[in-house]
Amino acid sequence: MSGVREKLVIMKFGGTSVEDAAAIERTAKIVYGRRERDLDAVVVVSAMARVTDQLLAAAAAAGRADRAGALAISARLRNRHIDTTAELLEQDRFSKLQTVIGAEFDALDDLLRGIAAVGELTPRTTDLVVSFGERLSSRIVAEAFAQRGINGVHVDARQVIITDTQYGKAIPQEELIEARLIEHVLPLIELRQTPVMGGFIGATANNITTTLGRGGSDFSAALIAGGLHAGAIEIWTDVNGIMTTDPRICPDALRVKTISFEEAAELAYFGAKVLHPATILPAVQKNIPVVVLNSRNDASEGTRITAVAPRCKSPFKSIAAKKHLTIVDIVASRMLMSHGYLKAVFDVFDKHQVAIDMVSTSEVSISVTVDTSDKLPAIAADLAKIADVKYESQKALICMVGEDIRGHRGISGRVFSAVKHVNVRMISQGASEINMSFMIEEEDVEEAIRSLHKEFFSEPDATIFDIEARNPIKTEAVSR
Repeated sequence: MSGVREKLVIMKFGGTSVEDAAAIERTAKIVYGRRERDLDAVVVVSAMARVTDQLLAAAAAAGRADRAGALAISARLRNRHIDTTAELLEQDRFSKLQTVIGAEFDALDDLLRGIAAVGELTPRTTDLVVSFGERLSSRIVAEAFAQRGINGVHVDARQVIITDTQYGKAIPQEELIEARLIEHVLPLIELRQTPVMGGFIGATANNITTTLGRGGSDFSAALIAGGLHAGAIEIWTDVNGIMTTDPRICPDALRVKTISFEEAAELAYFGAKVLHPATILPAVQKNIPVVVLNSRNDASEGTRITAVAPRCKSPFKSIAAKKHLTIVDIVASRMLMSHGYLKAVFDVFDKHQVAIDMVSTSEVSISVTVDTSDKLPAIAADLAKIADVKYESQKALICMVGEDIRGHRGISGRVFSAVKHVNVRMISQGASEINMSFMIEEEDVEEAIRSLHKEFFSEPDATIFDIEARNPIKTEAVSR
């Protein structure tokens, strides 16, 4: 497309890539290497590893009026951030940044005291509490870059990522974001500076802090790439790319060299923990390639995600699993052939804001799968007004993704022969040309994946998969 800034790369670093001074040093070297190749970079960082969970715990404690517990968590986080900063920076820079960090934690403590005094935690206040993770990590990383000759400059993401008011999972306003990027970020790039921003966080047009939901740092990077018409997005995690399956289950899992946007989006939604599914959307819209890379092994080529990926001899590129699901069976013989019945069923799930993963229907029954949640009893009560309802938890979905499933005869036979020792509850094929999914018991997931991986990846296509390294690799959770 015209106007693409081919030399601009948006680099997102997950929580384990900025978790301590050593990790931030590695990140700085990676960004410095991009600058040496005459590339401009905008860097998006998550909170330091585990910080978001601790901030949520502090907010929850304050919501229970446990002021002491909330402030104790904040004190531990304060010490961790100050210790990391002291290890990274020379004395003058450290002293200045320590003042900033201290002011941020003073503000956090005041907020926690306020929540504890009221004894109520709202979604809006929760967003404000958890925003401190990115606000702090981005300041530390920017200062570390500046000291190391990368011209790092901090940009508060809340100036740029403008959203609506759906706290906890705010919807970005892309036109406003592009305008803010042109105003606040593009001039810095033109001065050959390296803007550093926190991912995951944004603000409303009235400057009220919001978040994009867990995994939202990837989304932030994609929104920034789209708004600036960047040449590429790099997602830096602690794995070598998208794998043929979870290497914790199959130590001989392979790195996928190239995969299509559609395949990657399916994998991300159905459990692959390297990429957030919303990352794909802005990239697809602007045709911006995404590369998933390992900050602990920058020699790895990672996985390149493009609009069209090369054909593969194997029908599948990867196998993912999504656990903690519930099957809801809805049986209504009295509603047989009734106009509007399906709409009535789905309206119930819409009312409770619960997404459905898979649907199977017959003449008188509908089975759906949803994330297990405390909303299920209320959903079942509403559905009981129009049907007989039962639900079973502790289920898992196995998702097998590949662009040419329909082009391989007998594929279903091979799949279900490989898992013939596992009880299959629901099957979905045909709704998507690139996805074959089925439901099983959670306890059978690892055995099913190992059997399927052996069946379909024992003789891999070297043009698509990296067959040089079949080593166990630690897998990072969806990074923020």
